[in-house]
Amino acid sequence: MITVTRLNGKPFVINADLIRTVEENPDTTITLVNGDHIIVRESMSDVVDRTIVYGRHLRRFMPVT
Repeated sequence: MITVTRLNGKPFVINADLIRTVEENPDTTITLVNGDHIIVRESMSDVVDRTIVYGRHLRRFMPVT
C-alpha cells in the first residue's frame, strides 16, 4: 500500500499491486487494473518510487529457498 494525495489535499492509501499505469498529462493519473482513474498531486516519478519501495518491503518477508 502506498500513500498518495488527491488534488483537494486529502491523503489516501492505494494498493500498489492494482496499479496498471501512471501518466503525467500534466496531472498525475493512476489507472488501476479495473479501469478506475485516480488523479493525484504526486509526480509520476514519486508514485513509481513509492511503488518500488513497497515492492522491496514485501520481498523482505518472502522466505529464502
